[in-house]
Amino acid sequence: MASKIYESPAAALDGLLFDGMTIMAGGFGLSGNPESLIPEIRASGVRGLTVISNNAGAEGFGLWMLLQSRQITKMISSYIGDNKLFEMQYLSGELALELSPQGTLAERIRAGGAGIPAFFTKTGVGTMVAEGKPVETFDGQDYVRESWLKADLAIIKAWRADPAGNLMFRKTARNFNPVMATAAAVTVVEVEEIVAEGALDADCIHTPGIYVNRIVRATINEKRVENRTVRQRVTG
Repeated sequence: MASKIYESPAAALDGLLFDGMTIMAGGFGLSGNPESLIPEIRASGVRGLTVISNNAGAEGFGLWMLLQSRQITKMISSYIGDNKLFEMQYLSGELALELSPQGTLAERIRAGGAGIPAFFTKTGVGTMVAEGKPVETFDGQDYVRESWLKADLAIIKAWRADPAGNLMFRKTARNFNPVMATAAAVTVVEVEEIVAEGALDADCIHTPGIYVNRIVRATINEKRVENRTVRQRVTG
């Protein structure tokens, strides 16, 4: 069987990118972003992208790079945050935006991986989130129908991988990354560590290797904090 391990982020994406594709990009805020793969998508020049991600990075970091280069035409997200470029492009009509509540976004992605075309949720009923969507009543309560999300490519970041593609995530990076691995035609993961086969405790594997097509060691591991807040230490 051919190796899943690639020598560089560029090699890991070779032959996968095309104009107009849909990409899922992992990360929760600035935690667990595929920092090494995003610059290679920018360098490829591919355009007209629909990107599904919790947010779109922050100034100079993550998916912000693809916004700056005008390669993204639509974002499906739950959080804009302090990304002024994201805000500006949306308000100017340059960028299409589908806002989805955070839990709903995660469940839509999970549904895509599980083969569930639609589900009902109470979140968003009576708000702009529910506009144009079917609403049904269950046990006297209204629920809005949400549809699955799938992608041509998922780019995710994990802590450890073995050669078979079994993955472990650390803490907040476990948000969104594992479900995205299941919901794309091809999943490329960048990892901090590649360990020998059998080195991962089977009970500690978060994503089985069957969902992972390509693995590359991360070349960028900045682990930025979007909004750092501190308090004076109380002494005495």
